[in-house]
Amino acid sequence: MTLVAATLEERFVVEPPERLIGDKAYDSDGLDQVLLEDGIELIAPNRANRRQSTQDGRQLRRYRRRWKVERLFAWLHNFRRLVTRYERRLENFLGFVHLACILILIKQRL
Repeated sequence: MTLVAATLEERFVVEPPERLIGDKAYDSDGLDQVLLEDGIELIAPNRANRRQSTQDGRQLRRYRRRWKVERLFAWLHNFRRLVTRYERRLENFLGFVHLACILILIKQRL
């Protein structure tokens, strides 16, 4: 719960997101209440030991598309320079992230 709050505070966009999609580890009533106070809807499948279901099928359809983001991170991990951050300066590291994304896009289009 503390990492979610810290991540949302360090966002680079001004407005908070409307929805936050997470896996089963994020299924918590406390986190759901904290996010609702900020106007953020939590979409996460229920854990197996939950007694009352908090998600319905309509919201979980968004969760099914989450694999696209995870696939991008998996493709970025194919670049050793990004996995082990050799660059001390953030600008250089961000440049290599952009270069990796360009290479991924070129590979997908060919």
